[in-house]
Amino acid sequence: MKIFIAGLSTETNSFSPLPTGILSFEEGSIHHGNATQDPVQYWTGPLHIWRERAEAAGHEVIESLSAHAQPAGLTVKAVYEAFRDEIVSDLQAAGGADVILLALHGAMIADGYDDCEGDLMAHCRKVAPGAVIGGLLDPHCHLTDLMMDNATLLVAFKEYPHIDIPARAQDLFTLAIDTAEGRIKPVMADFDCKMVMAMPTPSGAMRGFVDEMLAQEGKDGILSLSIAHGFPWGDHPRVGTRALAICDGTDAAKAAESWGRKLYDLRHVLNTEIPDIARALDLAEAEAAGPIVLADMSDNAGGGAPSDATFLLRAMIERGMSRIATGLFYDPGAVRICREAGEGATLALRIGGKHGPMSGDPLDLTVTVMKCASGLTQRFGELPAPMGETVWVKSGDIDIVLTDTRGQTFHPEAFTQLGIDLSKRRYVCVKSSNHYQAGFNPIASKVIPVATPGAITPDFANIPFTRRSRDYFPAQKDPLS
Repeated sequence: MKIFIAGLSTETNSFSPLPTGILSFEEGSIHHGNATQDPVQYWTGPLHIWRERAEAAGHEVIESLSAHAQPAGLTVKAVYEAFRDEIVSDLQAAGGADVILLALHGAMIADGYDDCEGDLMAHCRKVAPGAVIGGLLDPHCHLTDLMMDNATLLVAFKEYPHIDIPARAQDLFTLAIDTAEGRIKPVMADFDCKMVMAMPTPSGAMRGFVDEMLAQEGKDGILSLSIAHGFPWGDHPRVGTRALAICDGTDAAKAAESWGRKLYDLRHVLNTEIPDIARALDLAEAEAAGPIVLADMSDNAGGGAPSDATFLLRAMIERGMSRIATGLFYDPGAVRICREAGEGATLALRIGGKHGPMSGDPLDLTVTVMKCASGLTQRFGELPAPMGETVWVKSGDIDIVLTDTRGQTFHPEAFTQLGIDLSKRRYVCVKSSNHYQAGFNPIASKVIPVATPGAITPDFANIPFTRRSRDYFPAQKDPLS
């Protein structure tokens, strides 16, 4: 069989001040048909898996574009169209394909395109009307009719943090080949849970729910179960949680509704209150020992925020808190200055606060440049994520990690490989909403998420949507009644 593989993804935050253009993709990852010739990384992991599986089974592989950008604001129209057209042109040049596998996100919005993933799949369907089209999605996707109508199979990561990307890529490949070879006849359906919230999976009710989903796959005709959590900060008509079921010729709609209502019944348990800065710091100071991990949730680059906000660090300095490690601050200018000054230099440095009101005011600190590093990566699950040019500066007993590549803090090695011993820090502040938990929970005496000001506020009932009605929980108590 002929198997066509490609990837195109970013997550669009409608409230972010940062446009997503060609420079954002160049900073992330762009490969024109050769991603699997380079070492595997977070963005390209699924393509490596699909090529290895296909070639091991003797299938022909046609590899097209792999282009991925850190989440930010609206994607530039011409950039999206050029990427889409490259994938479609490669598919046409190949004479179509039996199987098309796409590594996507599901919440990519461009100027003029509310649903980039659905649009891309519709173009692929026109070129290869009989192909099995499989889309690998981030659970923070807007599951749209256009996607459902043009894909044969849609599989979302189950875990948040997304530590199961390789496993879900494997699942999608298996389902696609089984479909193409006639062993299964997949039917897809989704159910609107009418919920907008964050649903981390490491523990609690969501841990049990995901384990139940995994256990049910392969039984009673159910091939795959996914929960599209939705991306709350994408101002889109379909933003919100949906249950997705793929069944082998059976009633997928019934399965999707059953699992969707099961999740809906957990809504009050899942909708936990997040403390603001003052309350979070009170809780942190009350702890007997560290390291205490504080998550700067609203300045998460992985959700489209600038990752240079100073609100949390400023409040800690004003309280006189000590033994702090914090990062990753996206501040290319400060990184450049520190690299020019060199390791060991002491200088006045203006840190953060560069991208508008949601970044806060800059912090003016006297710092010593402790370490400058290039080419570092940090683990996100099993896959490496590049950190760009990275600098560790120290101001008193505060350690600050700066980068020139915008990205959230996934793993303790973002600090430790620079030489920062987190076991000797009382407070570790990470710019991340939830993905940090996989790496940091094992080292923390306590983890405290913080509802800081910023582009991805966790006040889900009051996100200023202009295109989505307010018939969802928690804006309404019981919208499915």
